[in-house]
Amino acid sequence: MCEEKEEESSSKVQTPVGVHKRPSDINAHLFNPTGVRMLFSLMTPNESSFATVQEVPKYVNQATPYFFGLILLEIILDLLKTNGRRIKINDFITSLSAGMMSRLPQLMMRSLELSVYIYVWNNFRLLELPWDSAWTWWLTFLGVDMGYYWFHRFAHELNILWAAHQVHHSSEYYNLSTALRQSVTQQFSSWAFYLPLALMVPPSVFAVHVQFNLLYQFWIHTELVKDLGPLEWILNTPSHHRVHHGRNPYCIDKNYAGILIIWDRMFGTFAPESDKVVYGLTHPIGTFEIWTVEFLYYPYLWQRFWEAEGISNKLSVILKGPGWTPGKPRLGDIADIPQITGKERPHNPAWSPAMQVYVVVHFLLLLDVYNHLLMDQMILSEMTVLLLTAHVLLSLTSLGFLIDQRANAAEMEMLRCVFIMALQRFGYVKPLVPLLAFPIEVFVLISVVYWSLQCVNQRTNRMKKQN
Repeated sequence: MCEEKEEESSSKVQTPVGVHKRPSDINAHLFNPTGVRMLFSLMTPNESSFATVQEVPKYVNQATPYFFGLILLEIILDLLKTNGRRIKINDFITSLSAGMMSRLPQLMMRSLELSVYIYVWNNFRLLELPWDSAWTWWLTFLGVDMGYYWFHRFAHELNILWAAHQVHHSSEYYNLSTALRQSVTQQFSSWAFYLPLALMVPPSVFAVHVQFNLLYQFWIHTELVKDLGPLEWILNTPSHHRVHHGRNPYCIDKNYAGILIIWDRMFGTFAPESDKVVYGLTHPIGTFEIWTVEFLYYPYLWQRFWEAEGISNKLSVILKGPGWTPGKPRLGDIADIPQITGKERPHNPAWSPAMQVYVVVHFLLLLDVYNHLLMDQMILSEMTVLLLTAHVLLSLTSLGFLIDQRANAAEMEMLRCVFIMALQRFGYVKPLVPLLAFPIEVFVLISVVYWSLQCVNQRTNRMKKQN
């Protein structure tokens, strides 16, 4: 557990490193205009400059209520549309599941981006820019945004990095939940692209802008905003980012920007939105099971590596583009990409409304546990953190099995519900609203009984078929 720092003055109490604010503290920001400006990177240097990393607010945590508020608004507007829904429960839950899984490593270690940055700053900096200068603030804004551009571009042009980044592109829909569909492994490579800044920019300034850059990219994942006029020339907008998520030939390897689209215009990777964008990977994965979504590409990359002849081709499989094959350009041939016919339909297998309600209710219960785990990790025992992490991973896996309608989904879900009952029995899982404790326990018990009967029924049917 992180130790609290002593007060540096009687008038200012600092928040210890890594200590998260309680949900009630976060909700206090819900109607604060500052929270809205965070999402659009509209904060000023005066209100977001800090002497130490310890003083930098957890802007991403503070923005969480706005994430869910905007997602709820988008869902309501989608339900009111008459030309077909663009938000599906299976894809929506899968995107949120990927986002949840991507943040779990933070329970075990500090942000790798910030940790390595601080190490380079402490040992190799060439000069020290003043942390309270507006010039330093704006220089860091540009530096972080350009660093993100090059990281993002390399994540598309190096197959080993694409193995992580393809998770974000695997949804065949485009809505705010897609912004949360993140890779577990991407965070282990992005840090390298910001290190030049560590030679002169204080870590506290970097810690502010790396959060602002991430927050800005949330709201551009929507089809509700069409065109923003002159802002399209300077900023990355929903229109520009829709192109980036497309699998149309004209969309491939375009519009890598974080906040400013000027980098794409400068480095020749810009494309305006024209034909209707068809979203997702050029070869859709066709699954909602979270482990497959997160790690499917690595076995495929390993197989290609071993099948390639000669060390040169083996290295090219890893260090060239995903579309590269021997005899082709470094990034592959655009002619090899499947053509868009206009008849493409997202992977959306039919499943019963009752099962959709069941999955949604259990997922909401899981969000409560997940929120408790992340917000209170510093005051929880190691055993509690371990058990709750296991609960989250088991739940994401089992709910993915149910959505995918896999043959062993009933057995997995029965075991998961039994595990939840054990956690409830020993006090590891408690609802946010104490009055709901008993109804939730009854609901979980009913779930255990139901899936036990399903398991018995499936085994009986298998025995009949064998006989």
